[in-house]
Amino acid sequence: MAGAIIENMSTKKLVIVGVTLLLFQALSFMVGGLIAPGPTTAINYLATKCVDTTKNKQESKWFMPWGPNHCQKISTFEEAVAKRIEANNIVFAVHIPMQGKEMSPWFQFMLVILQFDILFKMHNQIEDGAVVTIDVSLAYRDDLYSEWTEMARSFERRNLNCKFSFEKNLGSQDRQYECDPLPFMEVGSVAHKYYLVNIRLPVNERKKVNIGIGEIKDIHLVSIHQNGGFTKVWFAMKTFLTPSILIIMIWYWRRITLMTRPPVLLEK
Repeated sequence: MAGAIIENMSTKKLVIVGVTLLLFQALSFMVGGLIAPGPTTAINYLATKCVDTTKNKQESKWFMPWGPNHCQKISTFEEAVAKRIEANNIVFAVHIPMQGKEMSPWFQFMLVILQFDILFKMHNQIEDGAVVTIDVSLAYRDDLYSEWTEMARSFERRNLNCKFSFEKNLGSQDRQYECDPLPFMEVGSVAHKYYLVNIRLPVNERKKVNIGIGEIKDIHLVSIHQNGGFTKVWFAMKTFLTPSILIIMIWYWRRITLMTRPPVLLEK
């Protein structure tokens, strides 16, 4: 008898197929809700202010915020002024992940957002349309005692979008601007265990580089990556469902070929 596959199935078989599909759907929801962790994790890193004491600025040197070979640090820019350290000699260093942790390829990707803490100063306010120029370099390694390998280096410009909720007078000095987070970088695959970010804010008054951006107090990096546990559950479900779909397709095509008429376009 010519007709669609579903029309030739008995009521019992149709009920079995429908109930099986509903059970698989319910099981998938339960796995996602009860077993799998949250899809992503966001970690806030406070950059360490390192002092670049190298005389040859052409050398490639990496500044570590902690560990046996950690950099020479300062806590505030007032300390830098007291020690006569120029802004061009300050490097903001961030190690990803935190001490005692390591990254994993199960994290899939790493998205990093930049956040400035900028203080209000009467003599150094943020100008309209202010643009910050950052000299950023990224390195990686897979062992705590190996040398850092450069992964990327770039000069980037970002528009500052900040507002000040107080009156701009002497009484409001050292209050903080409210600045929007800035896109910083994205790593498409987390193939290494440790990453090191070094950020410089070069100042050049003649070329108007990083002039009129206010007094930067601190730099925060927010790292967002996919949770390894979520990736494993997701991968396991895909591994299970892909062969199941193939088996269903083979069964369906076998039923099609057993019919006395040739298959129609929609069935193909």
